[in-house]
Amino acid sequence: MTSADPAPAAAPPPFTVLMPLWRQDRPDRLEQALLSATREQELAPDLLILTVDGPLPVALERVVARVESGEFGPARVLRHDAHRGVAAALQDGLESSPHDLVARADADDLCRPERFALQIPRMDAEGLDLLGSSMREFSDEVAPGTGPLRTRPLTHLEIARYLPRHSPFHHPTVVLRRSTALAVGGYRDLPLLEDYWLWERMLLGGARMGNLPQVLVDYRVDRDLFARRGGWRLFTSDVRFQRRMLLDRVTTPRGFLRNLAVRAAYRFAPGWARRLGYRRFVERGDRTPCAA
Repeated sequence: MTSADPAPAAAPPPFTVLMPLWRQDRPDRLEQALLSATREQELAPDLLILTVDGPLPVALERVVARVESGEFGPARVLRHDAHRGVAAALQDGLESSPHDLVARADADDLCRPERFALQIPRMDAEGLDLLGSSMREFSDEVAPGTGPLRTRPLTHLEIARYLPRHSPFHHPTVVLRRSTALAVGGYRDLPLLEDYWLWERMLLGGARMGNLPQVLVDYRVDRDLFARRGGWRLFTSDVRFQRRMLLDRVTTPRGFLRNLAVRAAYRFAPGWARRLGYRRFVERGDRTPCAA
């Protein structure tokens, strides 16, 4: 190589894809999710960790056997005898990863082929600890790429300002730095809010954060999604988390009361009203231009 030749591009750092699985996931959707996160990626993961949360039906076990055989690339399957919840499953996977960069993926969503080719080098080049992206909803009736857009603030400063009101990341889109996440305790059990709580603790721990404007995940939304997000159990999670943010001085007493009032209205509204409220007050259209 002469002095005029460009230096070769640095190899991207190794990374793990972490995907939880439990008995209510569907085999056909799992297979599609696995393919999208591994063989169909422009930058394939160095390892897939599938963490199985409790016993599975036979049809799902057949897909897991294909994972163990290496059909989707290098893989490790973690099994638990009983269903313990997604936080415990994710924490086990996070602790088991041999790589510091860990990309989250769900067993019914679809990663776009360019996802990791965009996210992994960005994590390394900018020294980020947490990086998400936009995503689009789809369903059995709405084709991928055509559903409602979900965005989040892009820069670290915008994320820090947004976090006291709403979660600043779409969990199925994130890549996180394992060492940083574990340093603040990793995933802890808090129904539906285990990811939001982790983002809060990572921010307080000095993590550098960002979101890409591109849509890198197609997020499956079924008819019962918003119906499942109501009730006393989840409002109890809201109260616990809002109290935690108040004690951590992430929010103010006024913000604490405002947030609880908003969340009470959301949790106890009918499912159709909850869907409309989310669209109107959380997803207010595109915050920034992004690729569809």
